[in-house]
Amino acid sequence: MKTNNILLTLFLLIAEISFGQSSVSKEIQGQVMEQSVTVEGVNIINNTTQVSTVSDKEGKFSIIVKEGDVLIFSAVNLDPVKRRITAEDVNGTLLLIKMTANEVELKEVIVNENANITAENLGVIPYGQKKYTPAERKVYTATSTSVDNLLNAISGRTTMLKKEVNVGKREALFRKIEYLFEEDYYTNRLRIPLADIKGFQLYCVDDAEFAVSLNTKNKTMSMFLITELARKYLIILENEK
Repeated sequence: MKTNNILLTLFLLIAEISFGQSSVSKEIQGQVMEQSVTVEGVNIINNTTQVSTVSDKEGKFSIIVKEGDVLIFSAVNLDPVKRRITAEDVNGTLLLIKMTANEVELKEVIVNENANITAENLGVIPYGQKKYTPAERKVYTATSTSVDNLLNAISGRTTMLKKEVNVGKREALFRKIEYLFEEDYYTNRLRIPLADIKGFQLYCVDDAEFAVSLNTKNKTMSMFLITELARKYLIILENEK
């Protein structure tokens, strides 16, 4: 009986040690590829710990993980990828992530086809507002510094927000996003034209999930959400041309 107790104790001790080892956090190395090309600027977020990083010019990255964590990979022109970390990933030498290009095929423009689809119907601008050419829009954005003017010039897309959200709350969100990212983050990482950054920021604060991430100061979640918002906004800009 005593021998059995000793064996049981040893078994439980070994099991506890093994479990402890499997849950230890470790910095792993990885690389992101799209087909045979390395990808720079991919956002990588550990959804369990909210730790984030970005792939470098060679598509390489390093991040702290443990077995069972879920990594989320996202970029403007790529389909998001989720990867649950296994013991092999933790103990391996290089985590290889393959992503797929997210190509948006635009229909051929035919006069009068889908004539009812306009920037006004899409909610991009209010009904009856003057429509600016791309050149005029650049001049307007460059010369407009008042948030009130921007709020009046660009429609409030409140589909995802509560209908009772007032201008004051919207302006407060706008102020927060202004200081969240540098200008080159929008132009280089998200591919937003310089002249359309302010409009894109307003588009973002009207997204309910993104607004929550701003209010809770969760920059990691804001980085993840803004990637998809940028992809949608670029489609809207393309349709306006």
